[in-house]
Amino acid sequence: MIVAVNTWFWDRPATGSGQYVRHLLPALTDLAPPLTVCSVAPRSGAKRGPLANIAKVWFEQVTFPQACARHPVDVAHVPYFASPARPTTPTVVTVHDLIPMVLPAYRGSVLVRTYTRLVAAGARRADAIIADSACSKRDIVAHLEVKPERVHVIPLAAGPQFRPASHKAIKRVRSRYGLPDRYVLYLGGFDRRKNVPSLLKAFAQLQEQEHLPAGLRLVIAGRLPSADTDFAPDPQRVAAEVDITDTVVFSGWVDEADKPAVYSGADLLVFPSTYEGFGLPVLEAMACGTPVVTSSVSSLPEVVGDAGLTVAPDDADGLAQAMAAVLRDEDRRHAMREAGLERAAGFSWQRTARTTLKVYKHTALQ
Repeated sequence: MIVAVNTWFWDRPATGSGQYVRHLLPALTDLAPPLTVCSVAPRSGAKRGPLANIAKVWFEQVTFPQACARHPVDVAHVPYFASPARPTTPTVVTVHDLIPMVLPAYRGSVLVRTYTRLVAAGARRADAIIADSACSKRDIVAHLEVKPERVHVIPLAAGPQFRPASHKAIKRVRSRYGLPDRYVLYLGGFDRRKNVPSLLKAFAQLQEQEHLPAGLRLVIAGRLPSADTDFAPDPQRVAAEVDITDTVVFSGWVDEADKPAVYSGADLLVFPSTYEGFGLPVLEAMACGTPVVTSSVSSLPEVVGDAGLTVAPDDADGLAQAMAAVLRDEDRRHAMREAGLERAAGFSWQRTARTTLKVYKHTALQ
């Protein structure tokens, strides 16, 4: 079987779509019997300059389907929400989430909404759709109005580098990023669905309680918003408003290679997002042996299972209580570490690749 894959995001490993294609393609090529995977990439320079957005749409809607038509391809796979509206080959599209359609704040300008309608039309005409979670499948069925049997749930996985780090590696990242000895970690973005202000308010409540580890800090990791807006509130302002500036560390951007040690050094990861198509940081943290508190909505309960605690994202009191319950109890933290490691081991890119191959075969035979 020959599969052509759109690799627009290959050189953007910091994005979810970039991580997906970079992990999936090697796992697919390792399958036996061998699968021939042909990467279809944009021309050099297409992603830069004032016409980059137009070049992207042209590549997705013209260049990629034409390349598939010129070569003996059995299946085309677009690994993000942008399959061609006029496919030339049996097509599979991975729709990680439908944030622009589900959340009004993310619908953007007229041009963005027009693009969303275009790629939604492409997904409706695809032969098969892959979703990262049952939550995403429900959204796809409801908002794209496709039959449930056309949507296949195939979970993601943490990369093999995500495992408990050595004391030496943890010490190194503590020095590099200015991390304290004991910390609660948030690692991710700062747009409004990430719900970081609720975490800051919950940590302020936590500080007022007794019997917590001495010197405990909240580490907020990631590149801060360039401007303080309703869409991306500046967590530094929120920390000042709730009077916890002295106990919050803003570490800045964390290199991908350093993430396992940053997770491993934390007492707890808190990920209070209000909407995720999957929620990879939760799985990465569990794979590193870090206890997890996350939201009880969207796909996050699917990922964490019984290995972590889930709280309604708008319940700051509940979030503070959940953090306190874990931080005060060493036995509980140990049990959550073990449960998280076992849970994370159930996800693998090899399994993702095998299940994706089944979708390819089914699509090619239709």
